[in-house]
Amino acid sequence: MLSKKNISPQQLSALTALGLSVPIAIGIFIFKPVWWIALLSFAVIFLGAFALILYTLQTFIYRKIKLIYKFIYHTKASKKEEFYYKNILPQKSIDEVREDVEKWAQQRKAEIEQLQQNEAYRKDFLQNLSHELKTPIFAIQGYVDTLLNGALNNAEVNTKFLQSASHNIDRLVTLVADLDAISKLESGEQHLVMDNFIIQDLVKEVFDSLAIKADEKHIKCEIKKGCELPLTVYADKEKIRQVFINLIDNAIKYGKINSIIEASFYKLDGANVLIEISDEGAGITEEHLPRIFERFYRTDLARSRNVGGSGLGLSICKHIIEAHGQTIHVRSKIDVGSTFGFTLQSKKP
Repeated sequence: MLSKKNISPQQLSALTALGLSVPIAIGIFIFKPVWWIALLSFAVIFLGAFALILYTLQTFIYRKIKLIYKFIYHTKASKKEEFYYKNILPQKSIDEVREDVEKWAQQRKAEIEQLQQNEAYRKDFLQNLSHELKTPIFAIQGYVDTLLNGALNNAEVNTKFLQSASHNIDRLVTLVADLDAISKLESGEQHLVMDNFIIQDLVKEVFDSLAIKADEKHIKCEIKKGCELPLTVYADKEKIRQVFINLIDNAIKYGKINSIIEASFYKLDGANVLIEISDEGAGITEEHLPRIFERFYRTDLARSRNVGGSGLGLSICKHIIEAHGQTIHVRSKIDVGSTFGFTLQSKKP
């Protein structure tokens, strides 16, 4: 039983030829009741009609379809593709061709949507980058101009202005260094130096390095009870150190006074280890969570700039973890705190 939906050009040609040859052969038999003449007439008409109809379909219809396929793939056909167009494509039904074209259209639509998202992200990124660069540059320019216009000889302000200019230069240096780090991670230029190390020891080192900042806000940094058992991971130790520094430094910046920052570690499936850094800070609203790892994205512009930083810390964390073939995530609740978690490969034999 032939399917009307998936009928091929050969089948369509045969059915049409059959529809023409049968009544003509019957008519010939009625006027001249000689069976072999009617049979011969049927055979000649059927073969002639079949060849003519098939030729018409392949020459005029499938030639157009061939052009559609070439347009879809935007390429000059190779020998292999020419063989496909001449021998395989004509075997396809119109519905199969339609499905191919619809599939291509869906792919193009998805690509266009992705390009539009990338373009919006690019514009947003350039706008944020411009703002981040202008702020310290204009500040430096203002301090230098003031000093050149006479304030350099004023002992009460010259040192203060030079210190402020130096602070903004440091901010620029940090911004450029962070952008360079992200670019190298994205392009694969910054290779990972993989090794086995105990993840708890690294967290303790970072806690110690940020102890002064934490003490200023009376924030206690500790490893969660029950997570003290040493777990060995296989990763780039210095890159993961940078991740911990960014996450814990943020937790201190936005943490409440007399709060706790807690690091926890869990062995998942024998192949990976889950690491989480939790704080008791102000938290992040749900609307901001999907974009928190974007470059320069800020949940509170005024607060973020007041506490300093390049605005690239979380983006760098994301790139470092993804460079390890792992994932990073965040969950947060307003006035409760935030937890940043990521996975790393377990000890490699």
